[in-house]
Amino acid sequence: MIWLTWRQFRGSAAMTAAVLVVLTAVLALTGPDLASRYAAGIAGCTPGDTCGDFFDRFFDEHQIPFLALTLVVLILPALVGLFWGAPLITRELETGTHLLVWNQSITRTRWLTVKLGLTGLAAMVAAGLCGLVVTWWSEPLDRSAVPEMARMAPLVFGARGIAPMGYAAFAFVLGVTMGVLVRRTLPAMALTLVAFTAIQLAMPLLVRPHLMPPVTAAFELGRTNVNGIVPQGRQGGAMQLFLSTSAVPGHAGAWVLSSDLVDPSGRTVAGGDGASGPSSTIARSVPVSTTSGPCAPSRAQGTDACTAEINRLGYRQQATYQPLERFWPFQWIETGIYALLTLGLTWLCFWRVRRGLS
Repeated sequence: MIWLTWRQFRGSAAMTAAVLVVLTAVLALTGPDLASRYAAGIAGCTPGDTCGDFFDRFFDEHQIPFLALTLVVLILPALVGLFWGAPLITRELETGTHLLVWNQSITRTRWLTVKLGLTGLAAMVAAGLCGLVVTWWSEPLDRSAVPEMARMAPLVFGARGIAPMGYAAFAFVLGVTMGVLVRRTLPAMALTLVAFTAIQLAMPLLVRPHLMPPVTAAFELGRTNVNGIVPQGRQGGAMQLFLSTSAVPGHAGAWVLSSDLVDPSGRTVAGGDGASGPSSTIARSVPVSTTSGPCAPSRAQGTDACTAEINRLGYRQQATYQPLERFWPFQWIETGIYALLTLGLTWLCFWRVRRGLS
C-alpha cells in the first residue's frame, strides 16, 4: 500500500521538492549578505540616532522580494489542497479504480490511512520547510518593516513560524473532504479554494484578535504615532493631527487592532475636515491655538513642539493591540486550532469512505 501510494504521488512530490531545493538554495546564498547589511546599518545609525531612516531605506530596497516570499508561503497550502487533496479520492472514483482497490485484501480504512498519512505528512514538511526558511531569511526585514508589515500583521503572520504547517495539513484534508462529498475533481477543487480562502480570511479578522485578551492603553503623542500636523481651516481655528492606526509608542511590532485620539476627559475626538494624510492614519481635529504658541505656523519650533503642546492639553492616543511578545503563543494556538479542524475533517473522510461511498 505504501509502495502504491508512493508511485501515484512521486511525480508531484519530486516537483515540489525541486522547487523547495531551489528556493532554499537561493535564500541560503542571499540570507547572510542581507543579515550583514542589516547589522552594518544598525552599527552606523545607532550613534546618530537615525535608525528610523535606515529602517525605511532598508525595507524599501527589499520590499518586493519580501512580499513575494510572503505570498509564496501563503499560497503553498492552498495549492496543496487543490492539487494534492481534492484529487486524492475523486481520481479513484472517476476512473473506477476504487472498485478494484477497495475489494482487495486492503481495507478501506487502511487504504485511506496510508493515503492521508503519507501525502499529508509530505504537505506539512513542504509547507513547514518553506515557512521556516522564509522566516529565517526575512528576519532582518521583519525587524525593519513598517508597522503594516510587522510579524504580527495579518498578512505576514501566516507566512512565519509553524503556522504554514497547520494551514497545509488543514488544506490537504479539506481538499480530500470536498472530494469525498462531491465526488468530482473540478468541483472539489473549486469548493476547496473557496472554503480555504474564506477560512483564511476569517481567522485574522474574527478569531486571531481574540486568541488572547488584547491590551488597551493610552499613549502620549510623538513621532511614533503622529504622522503629521497641519493647520485646519482658517488661521486660529484648530490643528489637524494625523494619528497612526498601526503603531503605538514603546511596543514596536505590535498588532494594533484599533487606534483613536481622546481628549482629556477620555472622549473620542471628532474627525478633521476630510483632508488626506499619510497611509494608515486617521485625521483628527484638535482645538489648539494656531495664532500664537507652539502650534503657530510662524513659530520655528516645528511639529515636535506642537505635539508637546497637544500632550500638555491632555490629548492621548488610545489603542487596543496585541504585543509582539505574543507572536509564538499565537502561532501555537492557531496551529492547534487548525490541527483540531484537520482531525475533525479526517474523521468525516473515514466515516464517508467506510459507509457512504461505493
